[in-house]
Amino acid sequence: MTEAPKLERIAKYLARAGIASRRDSEKLVAAGRIKVNGKTIDTPATKVGPKDKVEFDGKPVAKKELTRLWRYYKPDGLVTSHKDEKGRETVFDVLPKELGRVISVGRLDITSEGLLLLTNDGELARHLEHPSTGLSRRYRTRAYGRVTQDRLDTLKDGIKIDGIKTGPIEAVLDSASGDNCWITVTLREGKNREVRRAMEHLGLTVNRLIRVSYGPFMLGDIPKGKVEEVKYKVLQTQLGHLMDFPEPPETKQKTPKRGSHSSAKRFQKKAEDKSKTAPQGRGKFAKPKRKAGSGPAGKPGGKYQGKFSPRSNTKSNAKGGNRGGKK
Repeated sequence: MTEAPKLERIAKYLARAGIASRRDSEKLVAAGRIKVNGKTIDTPATKVGPKDKVEFDGKPVAKKELTRLWRYYKPDGLVTSHKDEKGRETVFDVLPKELGRVISVGRLDITSEGLLLLTNDGELARHLEHPSTGLSRRYRTRAYGRVTQDRLDTLKDGIKIDGIKTGPIEAVLDSASGDNCWITVTLREGKNREVRRAMEHLGLTVNRLIRVSYGPFMLGDIPKGKVEEVKYKVLQTQLGHLMDFPEPPETKQKTPKRGSHSSAKRFQKKAEDKSKTAPQGRGKFAKPKRKAGSGPAGKPGGKYQGKFSPRSNTKSNAKGGNRGGKK
């Protein structure tokens, strides 16, 4: 009995293909920009399988590629959006073309800078963004005004912004100079402008905001405006509990053909390993050391006989020894 093909909702399919997040994919469907097998669909409940042909704006949606993730130092002055209704320059306008189509993990507002994660996998973006994952976001904040550590500690239990309670906010006063202070802020939700509004709650005005980490990923020493890819092995190690990261095809070991270069190298390695266990000595004709007093076939004496044979403390040797001495 043949197994039925696995179907998934169109929003999830588009997210896995890196077109957009699930939420934004539903908006694309509602806007009539998605076709399945040549027909425009109008509901995000549509399910598709491996044999279905999906199009986005008239172009085929490629099958899911190997998941990739990049760290990007977003400069201030850029909008974190694929299109801006005001015509402002976006992050995706300035990214290197070789990255292909990517989406951002969360957002940074236009006046903020620092670490922005980019991925070609909408499913990964959803996992990293979701509050249930509990990944921390850390910011270095320069604010105008004066504050004490005691007042910053009042944020630990969360505060109400527009009538909505935030999660715990950890804030540490790093330094103060004149009317400005530097504060390290850590939170796990990342609501819109949450850091700025939390500082406003304390009477401070943020004049510089830099995200320095997102979950296990750090901004590090990436130059402003540059992109660095996270190694696939790091994704497997750090995010393997969130989703499956299959082994890349090129890492699968193949059996080398007889007489091939790799097989010759393996033979050479075996020979080297064998030589390491061989007895050491001078020259290439070195032979194993024989035990004192033993011959080639296990017979006593061997070539070490006469006055060169090892001395023994046995009585028989004592009687027969002492040649040339007094009897």
